[in-house]
Amino acid sequence: MSAGPLAGIRILEVGHILAGPYATMLLADLGAEVTKLEPPGGDLSRQVSDAYFASLNRGKRSIRLDLTSEQGQARLGELAADAHALLVNLKPSAIRNFGLTYEALRRYNEKIVCVALTGFGLNAGDDPAFDYVIQAATGVASLTGDPDGPPTLPGYSAADNSTGMTAALALLAQIVSGRGGQLDVSLRDVMLSQLNYRASAYLNDGVEPRRLPNGAHSYYVPAQLFPTADGHLALFVTHDGFWRKFSAEAGVTGFATMAERAARREEVLDVVTKALAADTAESWETRLKRLGVPAAKVRSLPEALERTPDMVVQAGDFRLVASPIRVAGYEPEYGPPPHLGEHGDFTGTA
Repeated sequence: MSAGPLAGIRILEVGHILAGPYATMLLADLGAEVTKLEPPGGDLSRQVSDAYFASLNRGKRSIRLDLTSEQGQARLGELAADAHALLVNLKPSAIRNFGLTYEALRRYNEKIVCVALTGFGLNAGDDPAFDYVIQAATGVASLTGDPDGPPTLPGYSAADNSTGMTAALALLAQIVSGRGGQLDVSLRDVMLSQLNYRASAYLNDGVEPRRLPNGAHSYYVPAQLFPTADGHLALFVTHDGFWRKFSAEAGVTGFATMAERAARREEVLDVVTKALAADTAESWETRLKRLGVPAAKVRSLPEALERTPDMVVQAGDFRLVASPIRVAGYEPEYGPPPHLGEHGDFTGTA
């Protein structure tokens, strides 16, 4: 097996909980050397559970560092001098007070890339900005759920995970440029960006987004969840070719074009719902996949993991979900999560 594509890249991480640690774990999985610079009490996710911490920090190093002390600041400078990048997931005032910006660290390393991952932006103040708060503030929650019920949230941390991926991309892009500098990535901006076609419909056509039953797509029809004889089915018909195959299999006639299906949405959904009630979700998935029509039974997470054993890996004592990035000829080592201060302690307490 070859070395990972990021072998030789050294990344420092200062942050807590999810977004920042997830970003750097993705990079560690690709071969980068990631060192967590943890405060005396450690990353706050250590207080959640060992399994939670492991899910975001496998394969990293840990140095316990008191950034409020002279010794800690001196060690930060030494580490920055030898690093390609620093990713920080703290509130803006803490990022500046601890000297975790490019302006503060460039004296040690002109080419270091400093990524500030915050709720609203490095220059936007310290308002609390956790995942669910951002989903509420950006319109995501208002677009999620049944139109006759309250707004709701996805069953996982969509804003934190999406921002982590975006921060990892930004970090790598700046490293590739060969220039150091300050990058600013916020949860708010990422979630607004991910509302792309919803926002465009409003900004350009004045169409205000609204919730549709069963998670229905705003453009494609039928594209949503449907009840069946047993279980629910996600059916995603995005063009007329899919519709022809589906309708032939389901015994449905009419509504030949997407424009007609969109204009007669309720009629289409009524016909499709009645057709799908004749068989189980499991059976419909099998039948439609055979035809190349996008469809899947709604499964629980345990069921999904059981069907994808190749996506479950061992990292020390923990079974975790593998990296989503597959590189030909390279297999991540998936090392264990580090013990607090395992690779150095600069808190004056060791």
